[in-house]
Amino acid sequence: MQLTVWTYEGPPHIGAMRVATAMEGLHYVLHAPQGDTYADLLFTMIERRSKRPPVSYSTFQARDLGADTAELFQETAREAYERFKPQALLVGSSCTAELIQDDPGGLARALNLPIPVVQLDLPSYQRKEIWGAAETFYQLVRALCAPHAPKPGEPRPAGAAGAKPRCNLLGPTALGFRHRDDVVEITRLLGELGIEVAVTAPLGATPADVARLGEADFNVVLYPETAGQAAGWLKRTFGQPFTTVVPIGYGATRDFINEVAQLAGVDPSPVLSGVRSRLPWYSRSVDSTYLTGKRVFIFADGTHAVAAARIAAEEFGFTVVGLGTYAREFAREVREAAKRYDVEPLITDDYLEVEAKVAEAHPDLVLGTQMERHIAKRLGIPCAVISAPVHVQDFPARYAPQMGFEGANVIFDTWVHPLMMGLEEHLLTMFRKDSEFHDAPSHLGGALPSAAGAETDASLPGSEAVSLNAESAPSSPTSTTLPASLTWVPEAEKELRKIPFFVRGKARRNTERFALERGVSIITVDTLYDAKAHFGR
Repeated sequence: MQLTVWTYEGPPHIGAMRVATAMEGLHYVLHAPQGDTYADLLFTMIERRSKRPPVSYSTFQARDLGADTAELFQETAREAYERFKPQALLVGSSCTAELIQDDPGGLARALNLPIPVVQLDLPSYQRKEIWGAAETFYQLVRALCAPHAPKPGEPRPAGAAGAKPRCNLLGPTALGFRHRDDVVEITRLLGELGIEVAVTAPLGATPADVARLGEADFNVVLYPETAGQAAGWLKRTFGQPFTTVVPIGYGATRDFINEVAQLAGVDPSPVLSGVRSRLPWYSRSVDSTYLTGKRVFIFADGTHAVAAARIAAEEFGFTVVGLGTYAREFAREVREAAKRYDVEPLITDDYLEVEAKVAEAHPDLVLGTQMERHIAKRLGIPCAVISAPVHVQDFPARYAPQMGFEGANVIFDTWVHPLMMGLEEHLLTMFRKDSEFHDAPSHLGGALPSAAGAETDASLPGSEAVSLNAESAPSSPTSTTLPASLTWVPEAEKELRKIPFFVRGKARRNTERFALERGVSIITVDTLYDAKAHFGR
């Protein structure tokens, strides 16, 4: 165990809470001491939910340890059922309560409640939050779907003739990065393919919905971290195939459409020919040429890290200089991706190690979690958040998916804007003392006072008075003392003015130097572009 001031994942019972909070009609009774109730704030404060998570705590105190904590848990479970009337109950222990070795599952079953009770055995000192969410969803699916499973060797019943193909969306949870909007985007995309979504789980599902997961034709695994294990069980038990492509990015979304179309037996071409994403054109446009070769460091959960590396390399033209994850369960996938981009994979949950690797790589952009945002800020590097854990600002009120074609648009804006701002700050710093930068007309207009008479500003502390009359006004941004042997033709002057003001002076000086070194006395448009080509090598 290691003492730390920040962690990428909580204990596994936080993962169970993410599943319970995402669902309706489900309640989680947690055997926990006073103090472990802090987790409520993760959902009400960070995710800005309008109601508390459906969790009841036994909340034993130190003085209760000499008494009957088991009875206290049973009383909590009984009260939770009577008050909330859930369709099913999850029971388990927090990391602290695990040490007293009560049996929440047995204690709850002894109450003979008329609803399913699903026991969660989550080893708090060996596993963490993502595993806890996956295990909770898996146990819930097994408990609720098993009574409806076909007998071994019995074929799946054929669907009704002419019925639309049906699928389930698996994986979205509470506290997930843009899960709410991803579900909307992928549901819309599947609708365009003529595929009906039967159940989305855990997010928004009831235990009754989970019980009928086996009725669909196949499963769409949006987040393998949460749903991969459950999807594997559904395939073995109900014969349901599941998707393996996560539709994050333009290319991955097209691959996903082809995969889903094959599973559903539909034609993907109408959807593929009418794509709405602007990412491919924007990333190829002249305004994005400066992005090519930008060095990017990526650290996130497994799914988002691998997806971001593909987008960065194939769709933005970035150079991946770092790739890693804190999710050890997906270390293999991240290592395989790192081989493709010829970088050393970083598998760690120590944010100080991540910070050291970022500083060593000197990237132009960091893509990561909330912690990488802080790291990048300390190092003065542009950053975009692409994965949980995140803070409140990454649960926006607007529609901002990461998946599908609209998600690709959001990703372009999210990643490019920090670089644009970084470029702007770089130019402001570079040309802060350049006379042409200061002398250029302001976009605000009316910056200089009237030249009706001489005015003197003596109000500036610690400096001499500055004359502001017309005679002392700065010269034109392109005026400079020319060597007697050089002349600019009007067409060349006009072309020069098309260059941004903050580099116009340098362009003029370079062109005149180029002309003098070659004995050219008249500077034409051709001379200007020949000089540009020469100094651009």
